[in-house]
Amino acid sequence: MDMKDEEQPPIQAAVRVRQSSLSVAVVDSDKAVAEASSGAVPNLHYDRPRAWWGCRHTLAFLGFLGFSTVYAMRVNLSVAIVAMVKSTSGSDDDKPSFANDSCPVPPGWGDSSNNNGKDGEFDWSETTQGLILGSFFYGYLFTNFPGGRAAEYFGGKRVLGLGVLLTAIFTVVSPVCAKVSTGLFVAVRIIEGLCEGVTFPAMNNLLATWIPPMERAKFSSLVFAGSQFGTVVTLPVSGWLCDSGFLGGWPSVFYVFGGLGLLWSIVWFLLVFDQPDTHPRISQEEKKYIQSYCTAKKSQPVSIPWMSLVTSLPMWCLTLVHFGQNWGFYTLLTELPTYLNNIQHFDMKSNGLVSALPYLIMWIFSLVYSNIMDKLLLEKLVSLSTVRKLSMVIGIYGPMAGLIAMCFVDCDKTLAIVVLCIAVGLNGAIYSGYMCSHQDLSPNLAGTLMGITNTVAAIPGFVTPVVTGTLTEEQTLSSWRAVFLISAGVYLVTNIGYLLFVPVTVQPWNDQSPSPEGEQKRY
Repeated sequence: MDMKDEEQPPIQAAVRVRQSSLSVAVVDSDKAVAEASSGAVPNLHYDRPRAWWGCRHTLAFLGFLGFSTVYAMRVNLSVAIVAMVKSTSGSDDDKPSFANDSCPVPPGWGDSSNNNGKDGEFDWSETTQGLILGSFFYGYLFTNFPGGRAAEYFGGKRVLGLGVLLTAIFTVVSPVCAKVSTGLFVAVRIIEGLCEGVTFPAMNNLLATWIPPMERAKFSSLVFAGSQFGTVVTLPVSGWLCDSGFLGGWPSVFYVFGGLGLLWSIVWFLLVFDQPDTHPRISQEEKKYIQSYCTAKKSQPVSIPWMSLVTSLPMWCLTLVHFGQNWGFYTLLTELPTYLNNIQHFDMKSNGLVSALPYLIMWIFSLVYSNIMDKLLLEKLVSLSTVRKLSMVIGIYGPMAGLIAMCFVDCDKTLAIVVLCIAVGLNGAIYSGYMCSHQDLSPNLAGTLMGITNTVAAIPGFVTPVVTGTLTEEQTLSSWRAVFLISAGVYLVTNIGYLLFVPVTVQPWNDQSPSPEGEQKRY
């Protein structure tokens, strides 16, 4: 080995990549090729920075808080809408009889005492409520791909920060818009979706730049688990705010969480930077560590290899599993408070708390699970491929089994909550699974890939509330069984392709020529 090889970072000394007309990676060692193909774990951990906290930890922590805020502004309506809508309990003579297909109503349940002495002010049917709950995703659908490309050109810091800031502003004005007209309220929710659509692609771009491959399961789980933490906090707090009468009751839900989004945006713009090279406070040890192991990521945006993407089986399977995951997740996220209110008859305060419990389990499980996987990888007890596939078996088929079990809980409140906690909790494993695969397949296009798959995966966001609202117009046990079985079936089918065809290796089409705006520079 000559002196030039000795001076190179560890991965570059072992694996030197060059571009050819076919964008094929040329590797010095046949052994390295075998390890990359099999997903075996090379010894990448011996030079992790000694400091317990670094700039990549700050990025991950603020990302965690950011996604907590993002989901707070997204899911607050799920609880608030229960207080916003006029009670439909009525008298027994006004309702059709489903004595054998509904749960007994507790004495006094459904009267105005469960909402601080006030009935809701909006006369919205179940179908209309489904439209309102899903309207966010009509906007969300259209900005995922542009958000990913924008992050690659202008930096994930700006794109993510502006997305959250604008969402916060429109969240604060939502109560006024709702009182003006239902149409204006729906329009504001669509705009919020447009603003939030950039968040996941932009964060993926930052993670591909800052986080070495073997740490992605741990850091991705930390960041994206913010969505569960935000849900855990928002659901019970929203229920309390609606019941308390603070700032008018349900309007306070939008004022409080929108205000938190504004505060987070200020901190984000002050402390986060797009690249290690431009961070004024990063240590040389951490910078060298990141630059040594993120060599597949260029500092400038690359052109999109459309033909390669369209013909890539892993890309199709990744998109399909993302769609399936969101179908089941959004079904429960948007409709769980309605199920607990109309079927299990939890009051407003209990509804928010109980709705949050499954997501608390999911948050805790995702963090514990990802750290276990990180430890197993560090000790080279499992391969990276095994971690991804095992995570998807647990994270998708576990909830599938739980949804099937929900068809048999009937009116047992305790059993329903236990099953929901297990089903939703196991879903936390997906952050060590397909949520890392965009970065695995193409670090240069991680934002774009997330933008593409999340665009397709946004469709369930507005389809599932409408489907659920249509199926559950009568609010019976059998109608909700249909909702649970449909979601379980989607989980079953969409995960098969991922388990069979999505690898952990960087794809040849990752290594394209940079866009004309920037020179080729690796870090």
